Amino acid sequence: MSVYRRGDTWWYKFKFAGQTIRESAKTASKTVAKNAERARRRELEEGFNGISKPQRAQLFSLAAENWLETKKAHLSPRSVVIEQLNLKHLKPIFGGMLLCDISPDDIAAYQTARLRGKAAPKTINLEVGTVRAILRKHRIWANLQPDVKMLRVSDNVGRAITEDEEKALLAECRDSRSRSLYIAVEIALGTCMRYSEIRLLRWNQIDFNKGELRVGKSKTEHGEGRVIPLSKRVRTVLEFWAERFPHRKPNEFIFPFERYGGKGKDDVFGFMGSVAYDTDPSKPVGDWKEGWEAAKTRAGVTCRFHDLRHTGCTRMLEGGVPFSVVSEVMGWSASTAIRMAKRYGHIGQSARRHAVDKLAAGFDVEGAQKWAQGQDVVIPQAMQVAEKIGSSGRTRTYNPPVNSRMLCH
Repeated sequence: MSVYRRGDTWWYKFKFAGQTIRESAKTASKTVAKNAERARRRELEEGFNGISKPQRAQLFSLAAENWLETKKAHLSPRSVVIEQLNLKHLKPIFGGMLLCDISPDDIAAYQTARLRGKAAPKTINLEVGTVRAILRKHRIWANLQPDVKMLRVSDNVGRAITEDEEKALLAECRDSRSRSLYIAVEIALGTCMRYSEIRLLRWNQIDFNKGELRVGKSKTEHGEGRVIPLSKRVRTVLEFWAERFPHRKPNEFIFPFERYGGKGKDDVFGFMGSVAYDTDPSKPVGDWKEGWEAAKTRAGVTCRFHDLRHTGCTRMLEGGVPFSVVSEVMGWSASTAIRMAKRYGHIGQSARRHAVDKLAAGFDVEGAQKWAQGQDVVIPQAMQVAEKIGSSGRTRTYNPPVNSRMLCH
């Protein structure tokens, strides 16, 4: 052991695993410096030999705050908000419990109580996922995992709106107090973009010459930066909207923050939007929630804004667009494309009928009817059957009888 003083501060120095450890004890007391050197040496020895410090029991509320603080650097702002909402529901139940006292029965009771409160199974699973992350950080979750079951969530959440619903909805959006709502809905239907992707669009993401739109920040890494061609309808609507901002700058938001007054009318589109004032293109519109809910009520349509994305996906699949192309437009990764297509592709009965009709292309309907009545049917082209003879591998070919009844065996 070696302690020495530099000025008014004591230091310690010793060798460990062939290296010299020289550190300040940050004290003017020689006795404290000796104790600090002894504690530091023990800490290094335990770490070298894999002996971990026993963790103190923590309350869930404190552990949750510490966990969220460390995760903020790796989570998006939206994810941080979601975790905060999850903890808002979790803390009243688990906040006063020690982490080591939380059991699978406690989690099951929480799930039951949240279901009684009309919370969606997917929401409850997200909340339990937060509990799992906190317990996993403290190496407790592994013992609970075998006995904790997530709630079953149906993938059939969204729906595709009909053409009549679309017409009624667009008509009411044009008459909305929020003058940008109609444009946003047209973009959603014509590009299958997500709500946040549309809300945060900037003018430099639109190339009117090429007729393309480049998606900015997205929910998924695969969706970010994807390029979507603009249909004639969407391009026309966007050009109409661009005329409202003749002095727009490339980095400004397409849907700026605005306050509204009276009503105006556009002669070309019959657009009944409010007169905007106090426009700030450096900030995006807050949301379209109020205008969207009012438009749906007036149109008599029950759907979410996200269902416009479901609608566009369904129409592409029903129109025979290759699945790989649909995945690119939607911004799906290869690992989730099949699952997402099942969730988003609300294929209608007419499309299914068309599919099975394709299976029967070239089918001899008259011949099938005769066969069903017990009549022999002459097959236009005799079947050629190859049969191996013995072990020589040689084959012989012959024409079987043309009575089609033998084909069902």
